[in-house]
Amino acid sequence: MSYLKFDKEELVNLEYSLQREFLRTNRLGAYSSSTISGCNTRKYHGMLIVQLDELDGGKYVLLSSIDESIIQHDTQFNLGIHKYPGEFYEPKGHKYIRNFEIETIPKVTYRVGGVILTKTRMLVENSNQVIVKYTLEEANSPTTLRFKPFLAFRNVHQLTKANMVANSKYAKVKNGIMMKLYDGFPNLYMQFSKEPDFVPVPDWSLNIEYIKERSRGYEYQEDLLVPGYFELDIKKGESIFFSASTELCDPKNLYKHYETEKESRLPRDSFVNCLLNSAQQFRSDRKDGQDLIAGFPWYESIPRQTFFALPGILLTKKEVASYEAILATNLGRLKDGLLPKYAGTPSDYDAADAPLMAFSAIQELVPFSDKKTLWKNYGSALKEILSSYKNGTHFYIHMEPNGLIYAKKDGVALTWMDAYIDGSPVTQRGGLAVEINALWYNAVCFALDLAEAAKDKKFIGEWSELPSTIAQSFLDTFWDDTHEYLADFVDGNYTDWAVRPNMLLAAACAYSPLSREQKKMILSKVRNELLTPRGLRTLAPNDLHYKGTCEGNVDQRSATLHMGSVFPFLIYPFVKTYLEVHKAGGLSLLKQIMAVFEEEMSEHCLGTLSEVYEGNPPYTARGAISQAWNVGGVLSAISALENYKI
Repeated sequence: MSYLKFDKEELVNLEYSLQREFLRTNRLGAYSSSTISGCNTRKYHGMLIVQLDELDGGKYVLLSSIDESIIQHDTQFNLGIHKYPGEFYEPKGHKYIRNFEIETIPKVTYRVGGVILTKTRMLVENSNQVIVKYTLEEANSPTTLRFKPFLAFRNVHQLTKANMVANSKYAKVKNGIMMKLYDGFPNLYMQFSKEPDFVPVPDWSLNIEYIKERSRGYEYQEDLLVPGYFELDIKKGESIFFSASTELCDPKNLYKHYETEKESRLPRDSFVNCLLNSAQQFRSDRKDGQDLIAGFPWYESIPRQTFFALPGILLTKKEVASYEAILATNLGRLKDGLLPKYAGTPSDYDAADAPLMAFSAIQELVPFSDKKTLWKNYGSALKEILSSYKNGTHFYIHMEPNGLIYAKKDGVALTWMDAYIDGSPVTQRGGLAVEINALWYNAVCFALDLAEAAKDKKFIGEWSELPSTIAQSFLDTFWDDTHEYLADFVDGNYTDWAVRPNMLLAAACAYSPLSREQKKMILSKVRNELLTPRGLRTLAPNDLHYKGTCEGNVDQRSATLHMGSVFPFLIYPFVKTYLEVHKAGGLSLLKQIMAVFEEEMSEHCLGTLSEVYEGNPPYTARGAISQAWNVGGVLSAISALENYKI
């Protein structure tokens, strides 16, 4: 029995099944995604969505969906489903689904009278190709399958409308056709493993609706071009393969290609294997090197999230070479000691925490490499970052006389809490931010440790006196015995005592000025006010500014994003620090906390973790359907528990 499985009653209930999505990616930036009912609820859903460097490097929906029909005795049973205006779904193919399951790849079973048809969907690794396998498991009469492709040929962020520009002409290829709706796009080849009949009846399917976009306050109606339909007969026990690809394929190799791909997939047969499978889907081979995509469906690489995600994504499987390759790609983007907020797209270098988080990512390599080698490989980049922060760089990021890092520019959010409304930060946190200064102390101490191993006397002479100054200033600035936790940020005479998880990020650093007792008090505060079954809240519920829901239009969502919403990645610094403080005595509680995350594997995007969750029960998932640092953070937490030596 599959670990991820849904039955007829769950699938025919659209209120239930439309909330559950699946995702597959291919390391080239392409992906395939929909709901378990087969109805696309987002403009980001589609059967084949590819990254097109020949256009603008963005992601484009080529094939939105394909509607299958079973024909017997001249009667047609439509298996597809689309949402149209007025809460109208047509056709209602979900009523024929008997189960949906994922072990290695999604599998749907349809039953129409005495006919049982199964469908599995495979996105090919390192190729812009999706292969669908149809098997007629049972049939008592001659059976024909009909296929209607719905074409989009548009950017994932946009919607298309019926127009006179779209090229509805097609060219015949082996066992299928080739189409290209607009100039500049690649060809889309739609082919079968056996020769079909293609009937060209080009027509626009108007006003298809995406309910997720409507709830998010975006345009949500689209017109898709249906160029016609394919038909072919199928016998009981026979399997037919359909391929949609930007490259012409040899139809006779589809079976072999499909089976080879299937054998290489990690089965999603447990909580951990689901996360490990999901972790692999963020990996991306780019022109400038290996990288991680921060989240699907709309993110590219985000360096600060990459550094946090990497240990869980790769080191849990001891993939050190790939880990270092991704580090090299990101450190290659350094400019004046800073890194871009977003990589791969035009972006300001306004992520004051990202360069300091690189130190933490390199620290994770200590068990796999000697310190002298790490200094040789990364010392140049680390020195550039430290010198830039010490001497001053963009956005007024600089070291104060007391050794702490000040970072503030009006109208710019320089920390990871970087939501905006109308160009203004929701949580600017300008001045002395607690996690940036904890990361700064950690960075200086770690660099000195490496330099001492490499006998870099010049660096040691320049930096050795600084850690004690930073440590004392950190405690004087952020700690207060009355509050018994760390201030979130300090700017001049203003001290912000909002209870946020940034104090935990500070406590979790390998080098920390905090005592064990201080960490214990921080953990208690975090556990009592921020801990939820999906990670840590970004603000305590008793705060006047707390917002426990995250819905509405983009501005309404941005206003809540870091004002109480929950991020799963934050569970790792909690687990790490809790083990450090409570040691074996904390194992039982931490295992209970981590076990609850398993519920999420079948709740939203199957087998993965979403970008953010609401702070109020039932902690509904919001934002991107799969986020790398959340998956990586939870994997790191699980690994810390599994590898803890009593």
